[in-house]
Amino acid sequence: MAGNAPLELEKFLPYRLSVLSNTVSQAIAREYETRFQLSITEWRVVAVLGRYDGLSAREVAERTAMDKVAVSRAVAELMKDGRVKRSTADHDKRQSVLCLTAKGRKVYADIAPLALEHERRLLAHLDSEEQQWLGRIIDKLLQAEKALA
Repeated sequence: MAGNAPLELEKFLPYRLSVLSNTVSQAIAREYETRFQLSITEWRVVAVLGRYDGLSAREVAERTAMDKVAVSRAVAELMKDGRVKRSTADHDKRQSVLCLTAKGRKVYADIAPLALEHERRLLAHLDSEEQQWLGRIIDKLLQAEKALA
C-alpha cells in the first residue's frame, strides 16, 4: 500500500453506518426477542409485511436489503410459528405471496409502537433541522449507492 493512506476504520463511512445500524437494531431487538421471541430478521419480515402485505419472499428481501437465504429462514420460522402464511398470488398462480396471520398482525401491532418510541427517543438527541438533514442525507447516500451498483 505504498503511497496510499491507511484505512482508518473508525472514520470509514460504511463501517460507521454498519456499527450504528447494528447498535440501534440490537438495542430494540433485545426487547422483541425477549417479549415476542423474534430475531432481528424475523422482525424485519413482520414489519415489511405489516406495511406491504402480499409480497413474495424475494420482494421482502429487496425491500429490506437482506440476504434471500436469511429471509427464507425467517419466513420458514414465522410460518412454523403461525405468524405468516404463504398463498398463491391472484395475478400469477406460479408466484407465492406472504401475508401476516392474525397472530402476526397482533405481534406487529404490539411491536410497532415500541419501535417507533425507540426511534423517537433516539432522534430526540437531534433538533428538528438535524432530523430533516439526517433523512435527506440517508436518502441521498442510498440513491448514490444504487447508482454506483
